[in-house]
Amino acid sequence: MASRPAMLLMVAATSLATTPGGGAARAHEIYVSNEKDNTVSVIDSVALEVVRTFKVGKRPRGITFSRDHKQFYVCASDNDAVQVYSTDGDKFLYDLPSGRDPEQFVVSRDGRRLYIANEDDAVSTIVDLQSRAVVRQVDVGVEPEGMAVSPDDTLFVTTSETTNMAHIIDTASMETVANILVDPRPRHAEFTPDGRKLWVSSEIGGTISIIDVASRRLEKKISFSIAGIPTENIQPVGITLTKDGKTAFVALGPAARVAVIDVEKAEVVKYIVTGQRVWHVDLTPEEDLLFTTNGVTNDVTVIDAKSLKAIKSIKVGRYPWGLAVRPAP
Repeated sequence: MASRPAMLLMVAATSLATTPGGGAARAHEIYVSNEKDNTVSVIDSVALEVVRTFKVGKRPRGITFSRDHKQFYVCASDNDAVQVYSTDGDKFLYDLPSGRDPEQFVVSRDGRRLYIANEDDAVSTIVDLQSRAVVRQVDVGVEPEGMAVSPDDTLFVTTSETTNMAHIIDTASMETVANILVDPRPRHAEFTPDGRKLWVSSEIGGTISIIDVASRRLEKKISFSIAGIPTENIQPVGITLTKDGKTAFVALGPAARVAVIDVEKAEVVKYIVTGQRVWHVDLTPEEDLLFTTNGVTNDVTVIDAKSLKAIKSIKVGRYPWGLAVRPAP
C-alpha cells in the first residue's frame, strides 16, 4: 500500500483531470459507511476508486458532515454513540451522547444541532453540537429511522418504521406538530429544496408519499413497476433531489435499481441498474455524478447523472450502508 503522503499526491494529481467537456474536474470525496466491517471507505470522485479505508465504531450506518465540512459524524449503532471525526486525517475526536442505537441523523441548517433517530428507544434525540449535550428527547413512533430538516430550519422530521408515520417536529418548541400516516416501513425522509413538500419512502409499502408541509396532509403517492421484478422486491429507501427541485433519485433496495423521477409530474422517467440491495444515494456538488451504496454486492455504483447511465462499480467494505459527499476544498 502506498504511504499516506504518496497517496495524497496521487489524489492531488487526479484533481488535474478534465471532464469530457474539457473543463477541470474537482476531486470530491465520497465517504461510505461499511456496516459489517466497522469501517468507512473514501472514494475519489475523479479517479473513481477507493483512496483509503479506516476503522470506526461498531455497525456504522448514518454518516454526514458538519456544515463547514471540517468534521464528520458516524452513527456507531452498536456503540450507542454518534462518533465525531476531523476531516483532517480522519481522526477520531469524541463521542456525542446519542441515545440507544442511533441509525440516521441530520445536522440543522445553522450547524448548531444534531437530530438523531434512536431505533431502540422510540425517540429522537436533539444534541447541541457546541456544548455536546442532549437538549431534549422527543417521543416518536416505534423504530424511528429517517431524518430530515426543513430548508428554513423550523421543522425536523422523524419516520417510524413500525408505527408507519412521519412525525413533524417544531425545532423551536421541540414539540410534535403532526403525525402523518404513510405506507408500511418508512425508511427515509427528504424535503424538497423549496421546503414546500416532504418526500417519505416506504420500504414495504413500495411507495413514495408526498406530503404538503403547510397543510400537513398527504398529497399523493408514487409507486413503481419494473418488468421482470416482483413487486415485493421493489423497496424504496434512500432519496435525493437535485438543487433545482426538478429531479429525484430513489434507491429501490432488492430491485437493484435507482428510480429517476420527474418531480413536477410525480412520475418515474427511468430505472437505472445498480448493485444488489441499493440503500442510499447522493450527488456531487455539480450534480454530474450520483453514487449509490449496494449492501449485498458490497460496492458503490457510479451513475452519470446527465446521461442517466451507470458508468462504474467500485468495491468497498462489507454491507455499505450510508454515504456522504465532502466537496473539494
